[in-house]
Amino acid sequence: MNTTENPWQTLNSSVKYENPWLSIRHEDVITPSGTAGIYGVVSFKNKAVGVIPIDAEGNTYLVGQYRYPLNEYSWEIPEGGSPIGTDPLDSAKRELKEETGLEAQTWTKIARIHTSNSATDEEGFLYIAEDLSQGEHAPEETEDLRVWKLPLAEAVEMVMTSQITDSLSVSGLMIVARLRGI
Repeated sequence: MNTTENPWQTLNSSVKYENPWLSIRHEDVITPSGTAGIYGVVSFKNKAVGVIPIDAEGNTYLVGQYRYPLNEYSWEIPEGGSPIGTDPLDSAKRELKEETGLEAQTWTKIARIHTSNSATDEEGFLYIAEDLSQGEHAPEETEDLRVWKLPLAEAVEMVMTSQITDSLSVSGLMIVARLRGI
């Protein structure tokens, strides 16, 4: 099997819904097995960025907010969107400052991920932020955020017990756990 060739054939594609953040396409396709089918694709107008801030004492910072689509509260790493065509690192720095008030001197890119590749083309980038200094946070007007400073190992345990379920947060914290031997 050639893994670089696309076995899908798109017969037609039309945007069924669009807003400033995403669009949803309906596509009539021929599947890899040769049968007719349909596919719905959610395309985001931003890349996703997530930051695992780690201070000198081994603490990290989570951001809590109520997530409307889930109808539940969610603890997450600082994260947000990076407009297509901009540097995801610049957006990660902006999100960290907006959501926590933190600025970092040292940045390490740790991953590129796809958040839910069966239904969306969303691409995410994860960073570790270190050598932190605290300033004032300035969340967006639609955000009602709480910031929680806790030991990194405790945040990793929250992933292991499904208290953190956000895909960027789970991925980022587990990568950091592996890198740090937690």
